[in-house]
This record gives sequence, C-alpha cells and structure tokens, in this order.
Amino acid sequence: MNSPNKLPLLKDGLRMMVNQLKPQDRVAIAVYAGSSGLVLPSTSVANKGEIIAALDRLEAGGSTNGGAGINLAYTVAANNFISGGNNRVILATDGDFNVGTTSDESLVSLIEEKRKSGIFLSVLGFGTGNLNDSMMEKLSNKGNGNYAYIDSRDEARKALGEQVAGTLLTIAKDVKIQVEFNPALVAGYRLIGYENRLLANRDFNDDMKDAGEIGAGHSVTAIYEVVPAGVAIENDGIELKYSETPKSDTRFANELMTVKLRYKDPDGDTSKLLTMGVLDNARSVENASQNLRFAASVVQFGLLLRDSRYRGNASFGMAKQLASSAAANDLKGYRSEFLELLDQARNLKG
Repeated sequence: MNSPNKLPLLKDGLRMMVNQLKPQDRVAIAVYAGSSGLVLPSTSVANKGEIIAALDRLEAGGSTNGGAGINLAYTVAANNFISGGNNRVILATDGDFNVGTTSDESLVSLIEEKRKSGIFLSVLGFGTGNLNDSMMEKLSNKGNGNYAYIDSRDEARKALGEQVAGTLLTIAKDVKIQVEFNPALVAGYRLIGYENRLLANRDFNDDMKDAGEIGAGHSVTAIYEVVPAGVAIENDGIELKYSETPKSDTRFANELMTVKLRYKDPDGDTSKLLTMGVLDNARSVENASQNLRFAASVVQFGLLLRDSRYRGNASFGMAKQLASSAAANDLKGYRSEFLELLDQARNLKG
C-alpha cells in the first residue's frame, strides 16, 4: 500500500469524505494488515481533527487478513448501530486477501451473513497490480453496496467527493429491471453488458433473490441492441405480455416494450413494482438525447476494446464523433475525459 496510488491516495480520498460529513455522523477505523485492530473507535465528526489524525497515522505493511478486518468492522458498526440511520462499512484494499479467510466463496458467505444486520457495504479498490477486481465487485454486490476502483486523485474526488452521497447513501436496494419487447416490432434483442448481474425471469418476483443497490444521485443505464421485426433471427428470449395478446388485438401496436422495475426501501423486505410502456417514436440517433448518444458511444468503445463479434462497423472515429456531439454540458469534465481515453485507445490500436 506504500505506492502513491494506494495508501496516500486512500488517505487523500477519505479526508475528502470526512470533510463532507455532518457533526452528528460518526467514523471508526479498523485495519487488517497481518492482524486486525481498531485504530480509531467510533468518533463524532464534530471531532474531525481526531479522525484526520488517525488517518494520517496509518502505515502500510504486513500481510492482508481481510476476513478478520471485515468481521471487526461489522462488529464496530453493529455496536454503534443507529436505528433509521445510514450504517455502512467501507472496505478499502489494494489486492487479494492472503491471510485467514481468503477464498472468494468464504468471503462472499461472510458478507452475505453480515448484510442481514442492516449494515451496507462500500468497497474501494486502490492501485494496480494484484487487485482482485472481480472479487471486490462480488463482495459489494452481496453486501448491499457499491464498488469503486480508484487509481488517481480525480477518481478519489469523484467517488468520495463529488459523488459521496451515492457512495454512502443507498436509496433503493435489491433493484431489478425486466424488459419485455413487443414481438410485433422486435424480432430479437441483446442486452449489452451486465453479464454478471443477469437474473432468470422467475427471479424478478422473488423478493428473496438478491439484486443491486442504487445510491443517492446515481443512475443506471442498460443498452439493448434491437433487431426490427421482419428480420430473420434466432430469438430464445421468453415472450411475456405481448405474446399472450391475439394478433388482431391492436392495443400494443405502437408500444415497443414494457419496462418493469422492482425495488425495496433500504430498510424494507417487500419489493414495490413500477411498470411503464415505451412507445416507438421512430427517432434517429441524431435526434436522441445527449445522454443516450453519449451512452451509445461508450458502448461502441467497449465493443471495440473487447474486439466483440457484435461490433459490426463500429470504429473509434464513429465513437468519438458520437461522444463529441453529446459533450456540450460537461460540467465536471467526465465526458472530455472519456474523449481523451478514446484518443489514447485509438493510438494504442494504431
């Protein structure tokens, strides 16, 4: 953790976070290098100097006993649990856990057990090298939380500064989205990405099935590739609402799809259902919103990086043109940063 993009960056990011907390908030710090220990007992942010001083005293060294550290953190959080409050463990790591509970399965089981306490989890991955990115994401998924990879001060400022409310405050848990396409208008479809978050259709109504969380101010974007009706394609998707309607029934003639969303309140166990039909307005991509055009550019970029067989005629030039057309209202510079990544990738690819 000694390298500049690890412990120093962690301290920097957590200082940003503490400076945005309110006096009634409380912070405790546990470490897990070699053996676990409590560096700072639960302390009011009214005593911000004590918290910052404890951060400044942190040092790198020893092996990584993540399981013991997680247990200690949840114990401290449980002992200081605030009913109706935002109770959360923030796990910061630069790599694999190599002492104590180390297997993915054991760590996931540990987190699944701990989430029953009503304490949420945020996972922050720092630096490069042996960071087990997939395991960190898996732990955050099972801990009713979120995951952020931080390799620069800009990323730290984004996750723990500008978007700290989304990192620390969950507004909806076990969020599930189900999309039904109207076969009268759509011959086939493909969800792009989310391979590790797919659920079976039967799981949508099952409140016992774990799903993702949404933080304050966060948005979730899902992109589908759609093949219009009349084009021959193998489609193994399960047709629901529309397939049950006789062909002579024109109630859904202009309805492209139905979007269903289930979610639970942060302290709830029973889901709520929202349903909305979406009409086919036959608009071109040039007339789409800036957000949609930018998201489509990001998808193209991902397909090119993965050299996906679905990339079609996508190119870095097309992706940049689409993103540039949607970069006007870039108040925080995120879209211009993406354009720089596009140029770097195109140069690397030659």
